[in-house]
Amino acid sequence: MEIYNNEDEQLDAVRNFFRENGKAIVVGVVLGIGGLFGWRYWQSHQHASLTTASVSFDNAMLQSENTAGLETFIQANDNTYGVFGALKLAQDLVEKGDFAKAKQQLLWAQTHTKDDNLLPTINLRLARIQLQEKQFDDALKTLDAVQKGGWFAQAQAIRGDVLVAKGDVKGARDAYTQAFEDNPSPVLKELLRIKLNNLAA
Repeated sequence: MEIYNNEDEQLDAVRNFFRENGKAIVVGVVLGIGGLFGWRYWQSHQHASLTTASVSFDNAMLQSENTAGLETFIQANDNTYGVFGALKLAQDLVEKGDFAKAKQQLLWAQTHTKDDNLLPTINLRLARIQLQEKQFDDALKTLDAVQKGGWFAQAQAIRGDVLVAKGDVKGARDAYTQAFEDNPSPVLKELLRIKLNNLAA
């Protein structure tokens, strides 16, 4: 540490320091403040965008019978709200018997969701439609993505249905048994019991 003999030497040292480093300090301060305001602006923008999407989603759900409006909302929202919109539209299309368009919505949702907890629901619904359209191998591949966890029993139950449709009785029995042993809901457990009994008949 330097020792200065008087205040003049200290003042000269300070002046020299700012003469040599002044620009760097100013640039650093400007960048720091700019970065802080930029970050806050970005967060504010993200919040505003999600709030707008939320309001738009509510409006789209209130007018969900307007398929074109819902499709427009989905395409304009590459986020979780768009995915929920696609799930709702797919459900409506299934009820109308339009499985091909419902499948398109689910495939879009599958590739656009960023929520790992939502993906199994999408895959299960997609597999059911693929089963309905007799796309058995595609359905099995979709179900492969649903591994152990809360959705496993449902996935295995659907896998059993697909294998029954393919004529693979042994494979179906194995799938139903795995679902049964995975502690499913009481309703699904009873349904699996009936399906296993039908295979044994």
